[in-house]
Amino acid sequence: MSDMRLYDPAGNRLYLNAEERATFLAGARRQPARDRTLCETLHFTGCRPSELLEITPARVDLSGGAIAIRSLKKRKDASGAARIVFRTLPVPPDYLDTLNTAHGIREAQKSRKKAAQSIWGISRVWAWKIVKRIMIEAGIPDGPQCSPKVLRHGFGINAAVNGVPLNMLQKWMGHAQLSTTAIYADATGKEEQNIAARMWGLGGIADRLAG
Repeated sequence: MSDMRLYDPAGNRLYLNAEERATFLAGARRQPARDRTLCETLHFTGCRPSELLEITPARVDLSGGAIAIRSLKKRKDASGAARIVFRTLPVPPDYLDTLNTAHGIREAQKSRKKAAQSIWGISRVWAWKIVKRIMIEAGIPDGPQCSPKVLRHGFGINAAVNGVPLNMLQKWMGHAQLSTTAIYADATGKEEQNIAARMWGLGGIADRLAG
């Protein structure tokens, strides 16, 4: 259940707001290619760090503009047997260009062996350290909102704020139940004000509402 809380028991936020997401992304883009693409992938897909580290060149669709991610949450078929579940997420073309240039995705796809190897080839702990370091360098306070998990929550909040239907967000995030995804509709603060602005036909003035 802790994965599905937007606040910890002390009331600390467990997601990055829009400003923090932009700051983090800008900081990531000043990093070496490996660290930049790792952070951009978490930012643009909302995947779990463990899921990110399983992404291979074979799962990157350069022409289709998407990435296939294997859900690492346990899933079972009608007989109760474990089954493998993939979800496909659309991603920005500029990000895919960077990923391809940094890691030679198109070339790796020509080799069965290279196409099946992890793009980053690092441990989950090391990925966590990279993300936290870049967050701190970007000025995000070192606290509960300073970890890879908050990028996933930030992705969910951002999608909900921008009107992505919950059933589509459920697919993108790999949730088995729509009720799990619905937590991201419980946006607060500036995010909630953005939603209210759209409801009243006041799109574009969210910053004034928050000010």
